[in-house]
Amino acid sequence: MRSGPGGGSRPASQQGMRQHNLALVMSTVAGHGPVSRAAVAGHTGLTRPAVSSLVDELLAAGLLTELGPAANGRVGRPGSALMVSDRGPAGLGLEVGVGHLGACVTDLRGQVRVWTVVESPNAALPPAEVLARLAALASEATAGAAGLGLRPVAAVMAVPGLVADASGTVGSAPNLGWHHVPVADLWPGPLPPRVENEANLGALAELSAHPVAADFIHVSAESGIGAALVVGGRLFTGARGLAGELGHMPVHPDGPPCSCGARGCLERYAAKAAVLRAAGLPPNPAAVTSSGERPGDGIALLAERARAGDARVGRALEEAGRALGTALAGAVNLLDPAAVVLGGAYAELGEWLVPPMRRELAARVTVREWDPGALTVSELGRRGPLLGAALATVRSVLEDPTAVWT
Repeated sequence: MRSGPGGGSRPASQQGMRQHNLALVMSTVAGHGPVSRAAVAGHTGLTRPAVSSLVDELLAAGLLTELGPAANGRVGRPGSALMVSDRGPAGLGLEVGVGHLGACVTDLRGQVRVWTVVESPNAALPPAEVLARLAALASEATAGAAGLGLRPVAAVMAVPGLVADASGTVGSAPNLGWHHVPVADLWPGPLPPRVENEANLGALAELSAHPVAADFIHVSAESGIGAALVVGGRLFTGARGLAGELGHMPVHPDGPPCSCGARGCLERYAAKAAVLRAAGLPPNPAAVTSSGERPGDGIALLAERARAGDARVGRALEEAGRALGTALAGAVNLLDPAAVVLGGAYAELGEWLVPPMRRELAARVTVREWDPGALTVSELGRRGPLLGAALATVRSVLEDPTAVWT
């Protein structure tokens, strides 16, 4: 039994049907708005009285808003146009990177309303201190959202590691030095976040903001290398939520030892530290680049040196692209996706990584003739995981509007 916004209980079957219909109306307005109630009935197959009742419920909860008469080209009195509300319930996204923290608030239309990213040496700090800093950033973002009439109803946190269960424990995030970190238990603030892998959230942002296909592999790379698989427009995370560990796919089985205990893993050739080392650059560049990027940003330094024609940097990026293409060819042969998207910080290196990646894919994909255009570079880049974290909350509200008032 569950209470609705006006109180009272309904049998589980009735409640389940109403929840389904509320979600159906929400997703229809989200996908087609501004739209009239009559048009919602036409899209969903629900009766007009049923739609009117559901819409009133969603309006009362602050999930929808009426914009005024909707021109529908029909004779008669026009109905009010409905849109998903840009005030009230909102999504809060959080991110722990190796060298930064982020907080983002999006409204239910998916529009970014608050965005804050700050530098933080997270790999050198105890997890509890990192989470305390992030909780403070989350509070600032929530306060900023309140000034815009927004109220985050849930939070999702992106981390560069494996999240193996629903308890909020990060099983392993080697680049942070985190192992079996109980984020939920250590979280010091309100609205404890659901923890998700950053590559999965980057793919969710890609799917929501710049859909490339219903089935694609999203590669997220910087300090580590992860991947996410989208099948039929939804994330595929595997039996235990651990799918996507592309960085530890062997590309040279007899290669150098990896931190994971295996040898010749992709990260030994294509992670940021490996590329900087091969390019003869320090692992944590201290100088601000002439393009004005933040200190210590090795990706920006690689891009600047490559753009200036540095031959050693060019060779390092060529080798990284070949390794990425080799690993992805195996994934393409196994999964046959429609597209591959290069995201994360490596989107900024796409100019130099994509050509060798395409050559390796063309040479190694055997299930079909490889289309070079099927490998694209994300327009979101580093913004993907943090944006995806906020959008994950938005998606959960659209799929179950009753969660906002229960």
